[in-house]
Amino acid sequence: MSVAYELARCIVCGSADTRELAGADDVRSEIEELWAHHSKRLRPETPPPYLMDRVAFSEHPPLRVVQCTTCGLVYRNPIERPRELGKIYGDDNPTTEVMQALHDTQLASYAAQAKRLTSVAGRHGSGLEVGSYVGAFLAAARDEGWQFAGVDINACTNAFTRGLGFEVLDGTIESVERRRVDAVAIWNCLDQLADPPSAIRAARTHLGDGGLLALRVPNGACYATFRSLLDSKLSIVARNWLAQNNLLGFPYRFGFTPASLTWLVEENAFEVVHIVGDVLVPISDEWTRPWAAVEEKALKGLGKAAAFLSQGDKVLAPWFELYAVSRAQS
Repeated sequence: MSVAYELARCIVCGSADTRELAGADDVRSEIEELWAHHSKRLRPETPPPYLMDRVAFSEHPPLRVVQCTTCGLVYRNPIERPRELGKIYGDDNPTTEVMQALHDTQLASYAAQAKRLTSVAGRHGSGLEVGSYVGAFLAAARDEGWQFAGVDINACTNAFTRGLGFEVLDGTIESVERRRVDAVAIWNCLDQLADPPSAIRAARTHLGDGGLLALRVPNGACYATFRSLLDSKLSIVARNWLAQNNLLGFPYRFGFTPASLTWLVEENAFEVVHIVGDVLVPISDEWTRPWAAVEEKALKGLGKAAAFLSQGDKVLAPWFELYAVSRAQS
């Protein structure tokens, strides 16, 4: 499929002033390094579908990655036009076996997120998850005492998740008829949307004053910091850190930083109440070499500790979660 691109401004602050983090050759080199990293850690007979979100991603590699010098957002420029995304994500048809494996692998991490959601909210309630995918968070939230419905554009994954007993709506957060909920969660999805500010505004329409918005995104500040070390004496550490957390090759449209995401939600009638650094959800499965599974667990355990210790813009945290409550609108 041919891809159409367009030049872009920062979606958070509107600035056109940027610094280049990676050009086309840099991205190509990162992707080659990513393949080498995972080739050592996966069994040779690994079926191609199990390479998704490791060495193969839904989106095409970026042509160029930049960082806004005003708010810090990391993004592709040029960027794929919005109409490309519906086909990319809507037409994906993973097998039932792959979806079940993903569901099972992600449950433990989503259980931790459901507990954090409860802790920040101070109670259980109703919710809407944007990008519900294979239903791992819906299951974790139910076990935690929440009543969440999902919304996703992919008919295949929606059918699978409904088969697990969950309510899933077809479409986008903007297309969902207004329903009052206590929380809207957008995990691992905001960075892939065509128009994240639109999604934030749509989420606000489903929340009353004091409702909770929960976001989880890859940390652009981490990518910018560790990418600059790839040609230094710390290149091995930087490469492994980025590869273990799906940042090498930048397979996202946007890499929010704590500062830029705070800017975005505050511009749309929310107040940030909590930010926590984290690492990528576990990806080791039956196709991972045993030593590599141990390596991932150890490195991500250390990463969690480092993420909690990072200050300022949380450059050590490869991922972070931001929680905000909706303010009264004038």
